[in-house]
Amino acid sequence: MRILICEDSVLLREGIVRLLSDAGHDVVAALADTDGLDEAVAASDPALCILDVRLPPTFTDEGIRAALRLRSVAPELPLLVLSQYVEERYASELIAAQGGALGYLLKDRVADVAEFLDSVTRIAQGATVLDPEVVAQLLSRQSRGSKMAQLTDRERQVLALLAEGKSNQAIAAVLYLSEASIEKHITAIFQKLGLEADERGNRRVLAALAHIENSGH
Repeated sequence: MRILICEDSVLLREGIVRLLSDAGHDVVAALADTDGLDEAVAASDPALCILDVRLPPTFTDEGIRAALRLRSVAPELPLLVLSQYVEERYASELIAAQGGALGYLLKDRVADVAEFLDSVTRIAQGATVLDPEVVAQLLSRQSRGSKMAQLTDRERQVLALLAEGKSNQAIAAVLYLSEASIEKHITAIFQKLGLEADERGNRRVLAALAHIENSGH
């Protein structure tokens, strides 16, 4: 798989390059900042772009703003955001933006190389993969929304796991429920949030959560 990396820490950048290369991926560019990012994406046509959130020159939000820009100019490009923090405002915008697959992982919580590489593959193939802490903070902020308030505690648990990119089978295993029960909960969640269930339902729910927050419903 062709992968582009944008990460300012030389040790982390080279470490990710090595991990991906050893796993058989082709790192087509490894940038230290967002200068030339758009041009690099256009020239290398990556299957996935991995970006840090806080990049030079201000080390605040350059990376995630660049991700939002890429979402507008290359909407189908899968993106994996790596961060030490949950940038809630921009995370909501990025999740709500129409486009390709998305991952948002927290660096300090990536503890397993095989799991990280699996996440990379899943995102490139179209999955949404969010760190549970990202999901928890977004759900917490949106808990005041009238639509969110309609969800039962169990439906909130299912929604959080769904948002992490887990399959119905995986959710059933975590909650010790049958897949049929999980399907019923997901149907109820979509109904209460006013959404139609489809094969990309997890992203639709996340977009709805971001909409609820941003619109103040």
